[in-house]
Amino acid sequence: MRKVAVIADSIGCIPRDMIEAYGIEVVAPNIYWNGSVYRDWLDITPTQAYQLLQKDPEAFSTAAPSPGDLADVYRKVSRTAESLLCITLSSKVSTLYNAAVAAKELVKEELPGTPIEVMDSRTCTGAEGFVVMAAARAASEGRALAEAIGAAKSVRDRVDLLFVLDTVRYAYRTGRVPRFASQVGSLLGVKPVLGWWDGAARFKSMTRSKDKGVEQIVGLMRSRVGGKHVHVAVHHTDAAEEGVKLMERVRKEFDCVELWLTEFSPIMGYAAGRGALGLAFYAEK
Repeated sequence: MRKVAVIADSIGCIPRDMIEAYGIEVVAPNIYWNGSVYRDWLDITPTQAYQLLQKDPEAFSTAAPSPGDLADVYRKVSRTAESLLCITLSSKVSTLYNAAVAAKELVKEELPGTPIEVMDSRTCTGAEGFVVMAAARAASEGRALAEAIGAAKSVRDRVDLLFVLDTVRYAYRTGRVPRFASQVGSLLGVKPVLGWWDGAARFKSMTRSKDKGVEQIVGLMRSRVGGKHVHVAVHHTDAAEEGVKLMERVRKEFDCVELWLTEFSPIMGYAAGRGALGLAFYAEK
């Protein structure tokens, strides 16, 4: 029996090999498209999901797992762990955190001897992934539940997320830009640069080219981490070549103790659109 099992949602964009190495249990939101249902990252790859999104954006929608689905996960994982820690994406952009809390109530009488904690990462994508990985690494070292939570909170307080969109066309889905404004912005060819704070994505600026947007997010990352050792996740939305190019630049310009490349979850790509690039990062203390 493990002391702590870590449960996370697929929005954290953690590479599959890391999920398997640390025994992380992944819960996937559902993707709906033209009457079909797919579990994010499990039944469908991000690339396949983006192809569906491109074919018919209006037929593409998503939904968080139900409390019942999460309760089933708790029951399953409790067979091999003394305690459970479920970490979700920001409660300000999804109902998944509330569903995870409700699931805890559903199983409390069935699992009276299994402590279950639910933690709001307050972020998403690779930034959320880093919070999850901090807990998973602590758990892999045999630490207790409180120590795993402490490790996750330490990273949560430091992690940052920046990204540049290739188009503003779908940004209205975030609720930050009216649909008409996003359509006009798309016609003008502007590239939004976004950051993440207070639990949600916020517009920082607009640029006339993606290259300038990349310069901005790299510059912002440099100003925030300085010369410290840094953990970095490079993201892309169906733009693998650009993602690799950005990752190699980060490798050369920063002192990376951890660097991985991943696609944005299609759940996030639904609002970001194809061609987006992002950086999730935090500096060592």
